Amino acid sequence: MNKKKWTLAGRIAAVAAVVLFQAITVAGAKEVVTFGYLADPSHEAVLWALRNGKVTSETIDVQATGLQISALIQATSARTYDVIETAAMAIPRAREHGLDLLIIGSGLRYHTSGEGAGIWVKKDSPIKTIADLKGKKLAVYSLGSAGITLVRIALHDVYGLNVSLKGGDLDFVEMPSPAMPAALATGKVDAAALIHAQAYMAQKTGEFRVIGQTAQDLTKKFKLRMVSAVLAGYGDKLRAKPEVYREFQRILHASMEYAIAHPEEVYPEVGKQFKIEPDFFKAWFTRFSDFPVVLSEQDVKAISLLWEKAKELDILKSYPPVQETIWSGALTEKALGK
Repeated sequence: MNKKKWTLAGRIAAVAAVVLFQAITVAGAKEVVTFGYLADPSHEAVLWALRNGKVTSETIDVQATGLQISALIQATSARTYDVIETAAMAIPRAREHGLDLLIIGSGLRYHTSGEGAGIWVKKDSPIKTIADLKGKKLAVYSLGSAGITLVRIALHDVYGLNVSLKGGDLDFVEMPSPAMPAALATGKVDAAALIHAQAYMAQKTGEFRVIGQTAQDLTKKFKLRMVSAVLAGYGDKLRAKPEVYREFQRILHASMEYAIAHPEEVYPEVGKQFKIEPDFFKAWFTRFSDFPVVLSEQDVKAISLLWEKAKELDILKSYPPVQETIWSGALTEKALGK
């Protein structure tokens, strides 16, 4: 009898221990935040400290996945990730279709040097200026992106070109970004809006030359550094766990700052992984673009201007006040003392 009692007591104790262990495990488990971002070596440098334990969080783990632009667009509407880096143009379009997509931070902002949005031609091309693009073919990576919308705004507002897709002054030829250099080199197109890594190689090899820096043009005209990509989340998730998303912003921002503060550590490692010169990352962070993570007051003005100009060009049919599309709980540069 006593033996049976002890056996029963032992079983109860074992069950209690398992329940207690599970409770402790659940209580101590970190929240997982999934993040879809633009597949580009520059972004890998931003994320390096986070991936390699230089920046950590006691409360969340980040699972980050690099995606091509077309996949980012699909993932945005499908709510595949908790946080998505998406075109600033995607926000009004998503909300128009009932998707409660909210901006939590800035993804890509023009650098002060403005070298990130050039228009390139072959080195021996007869095209010398932007005006010479009339009647020519310009390769672009995505007409729906904010980056190419900003190029069109610059061509229209600064250079006076008709940028309509039908009956305009030039022919916009949409193609995957990796195909643009070959299309330009073989004469399939007359000019191309090369992406950052391609522009860096063009500067080094001399195969192509730049005829206009549209980022510089827009910064000079509007006194704003334009924002092409934003970090966005979904209203229901943001409201349910605001502290999780603020922590996500905090550690992503810290990872970005680590890359800038430790170039001798980060750039060679990422360069080795992606077979690209470490000097590319130096060029990207100092000349091509910023990856702010958090919003500034100028970013809000820049996004509003983008939407306003896009509507004028009939690229957007309508747009909401930008303040209505910003998550109220987001960290800002002002809150971080910047």
